[in-house]
Amino acid sequence: MDWLQASLGLVILLFAGDSLVRGAVNLSLRLGIPAMIVSLTIVAFGTSAPELLIAISAVLEGAPGLALGNVVGSNTANILLVLGIPAIISGLHCSSGDTVRNYAIMIGVTLAFVAMCFIGPISWIDGIILLLALSLMILDQVRRARQYRRNAATNTGDSDDDLEDVEGADPAMRGWKVALFLVLGLIGLPLGAQLLVESGVRIATDFGVSDTVIGLTLIAVGTSLPELATTVMAALRRNADVALGNVLGSNIFNLLAIIGVTSLVAPIPVDPAFLRVDLWVMVASSLLLAPFVLLGWTLTRLAGIIFTALYFVYIGFLLF
Repeated sequence: MDWLQASLGLVILLFAGDSLVRGAVNLSLRLGIPAMIVSLTIVAFGTSAPELLIAISAVLEGAPGLALGNVVGSNTANILLVLGIPAIISGLHCSSGDTVRNYAIMIGVTLAFVAMCFIGPISWIDGIILLLALSLMILDQVRRARQYRRNAATNTGDSDDDLEDVEGADPAMRGWKVALFLVLGLIGLPLGAQLLVESGVRIATDFGVSDTVIGLTLIAVGTSLPELATTVMAALRRNADVALGNVLGSNIFNLLAIIGVTSLVAPIPVDPAFLRVDLWVMVASSLLLAPFVLLGWTLTRLAGIIFTALYFVYIGFLLF
């Protein structure tokens, strides 16, 4: 029953997160918020809502290791698994200028997060620092996007083409449908998070492992499924180059937003196991991307196989 409840909670989370994104995007566009701003803020927050609700629920339920494990495990899975599988399918090209910049930001945020963990516990002061960094990053992205569009556009304002670039945007969606998506998302997210966290803690107890391990494995992989599905579909369409940018952005957002908000709810103690192994696995997997991003190497099928194999070796180490 615990596994069934965990599966049900995960399914509810994934559908509720998608529902919230669709509702919030279309409401924002109806209110006249530019598509560019929606894409950089509301979609990012909405797609990370499951992880955020899990982290908050875990801290309130007295399982902070699950919250921290979810974020660290998701970041590791995003690089080794979410990039590894699409690379096996079609390869990934990693040479754009924005990719180099975002990669540098991800490395900086990752190292700052590791330092906070060693100082630990992660307090509300750390949370404010992380959220301030997130705000500055979003403002910088908005500024760069505006500048790019001023240079490239032949007319002013958002066009229909802009809307096509925003996940979940549907200019023809009726008002009642927007409201329904919002209600389903707002109800489903806390319900799914509670089911998943409670069952995850019981599963950990039954198997004699810590809630940290459950966060690093079961829940981290589960919450990375939307990103994995998206990148696999992109690879099948021979358009997998966008996957790297999505992963870098997701990893940055996980550390700045999810840890930042959760630490405002309650301090997050750091399990010594994180300091010995898991944080360094996250850092090492991030550094594995360096030659591909900085030197413009292609993430080939062989590299994808190696990345994916390394991930399963890590999971095996945690479980056995």
